[in-house]
Amino acid sequence: MKSASRLEKVLEKGEFAVTSECGPPRGADAEVIRKKGELLRDVVDAVNVTDNQTSVVRMSSAASCFILKGMGLDPVLQMVTRDRNRIAIQSDILGAAAVGVNNILCLSGDHQVFGDHPKAKNVYDMDSIQLIHSVKTMRDEGKFIEGEEIKPPPKLFIGAACNPFADPFEIRVPRLAKKAAAGVDFIQTQCIYNLDKFEEWMKGVRDRGLHEKVYILAGVTPMKSVGMAKYMKNMVPGMDVPDEIIERLKGVDKEKRAEEGIKICIETIQRLREIEGVSGVHIMAIEWEEKVEEIVKGAGLYPRPQV
Repeated sequence: MKSASRLEKVLEKGEFAVTSECGPPRGADAEVIRKKGELLRDVVDAVNVTDNQTSVVRMSSAASCFILKGMGLDPVLQMVTRDRNRIAIQSDILGAAAVGVNNILCLSGDHQVFGDHPKAKNVYDMDSIQLIHSVKTMRDEGKFIEGEEIKPPPKLFIGAACNPFADPFEIRVPRLAKKAAAGVDFIQTQCIYNLDKFEEWMKGVRDRGLHEKVYILAGVTPMKSVGMAKYMKNMVPGMDVPDEIIERLKGVDKEKRAEEGIKICIETIQRLREIEGVSGVHIMAIEWEEKVEEIVKGAGLYPRPQV
């Protein structure tokens, strides 16, 4: 069942899609979401709204998506299984669909010990693959998890995340295959810096024909500084930042390193566009939304297509 998602329409049209991300505030100020939405308006096809990322309490993804939808943007509801059982998950899905949110990104979520409430009880009633299957069942079969009929069913374009760089590398493509079998429509990957390794992963994806079953949006994050690059290399699990990136940032004046990070991001996108099976790019400009327009235009991806 097709949704009313702009993102789905862009991808079905064969255009190279562009999505970005919006982190909700640690407070009840809707204006924070509106300001970020304005920075991304007309620059991207859809906007992810994170769901208590890194297990830190923030404004809910669903409420933030509703705000963005009211602004005329196409939001992507992120939903982690860490905090909800299957009753709450299905309820939230129906609520989001009822207010016109047509995209969902299915995630397990970071463990709570890494966040600001380490004593909180996790739920994990299901994992991300089971969540994908559940959403597909709700959408395509019009049934709840226990089999009862849904009238009317939610119209959702189903997404999930994928990390091509996590260990062990050899299970990365089979794990994507499991998500494809569960019914995912699109994938957004972890930030890509090691393009050679990503191309190796994409070869495995093509060998199994997965690029013909799932739209793959390659993730990129612009580096602001040498410190950020080192932190992501050494402290973020599953992140592969080659030494050449760090050395390149070191090689320019300190006040120009953020600009160099933008250049690296644009060059990465241009190379990603040449890889068979990559259907778009997901720009995660962490609290740097004002740079997304510059990146999109620099990569030759503006204006966005009309659908």
